[in-house]
Amino acid sequence: MKLKSTAIFVTVLWVLVLVQGEAAQLSTECDLPKDLQRIVESKYPGTRIVTLSDLNDSDKQLFQKEHGDSCPGLAKVDFYGDNKPTFALALTTKSETYPKTRLVLAHQVETRWKVATLDKADGPVPVIWSDKPGEYKGVYQHKIHTTRPVIVFSGYSSWAVLYAWTNDRIAKLWLRD
Repeated sequence: MKLKSTAIFVTVLWVLVLVQGEAAQLSTECDLPKDLQRIVESKYPGTRIVTLSDLNDSDKQLFQKEHGDSCPGLAKVDFYGDNKPTFALALTTKSETYPKTRLVLAHQVETRWKVATLDKADGPVPVIWSDKPGEYKGVYQHKIHTTRPVIVFSGYSSWAVLYAWTNDRIAKLWLRD
């Protein structure tokens, strides 16, 4: 009887360790550096980084198929090509009926974070990711050639917009409309 109790206790302990490890791993995928987190909370009150739980089932499956376990609302990207910490954030409101989501770019310059809104979207929650440098063709026959990684802001069901740092400015290209 003691052996059976010990085996059950050890099994439960292992399950708890595994579950806590997975939960910690999932939460860190969408975590920001503490100093940036404070700035984002102050500048965009009532918002939070988009997580998998914010997506509908089909968008969640698509995102996971294409991006694995990465966070759908956070992408670390060398957007400016200066090797300084830069994050693209999809910040959504807590409203489930009609959420509003902002695409925000946070770039650390020396010890300060420069934070700016690039775009907004209403309705189903969009996702973001970073993609490699290269040539991208838009739906309206425009092209962009980038030498740095790009940011994609996408409402899977209908649209996708690419942002790139070219010629010392942020360029916007509609990939899908």
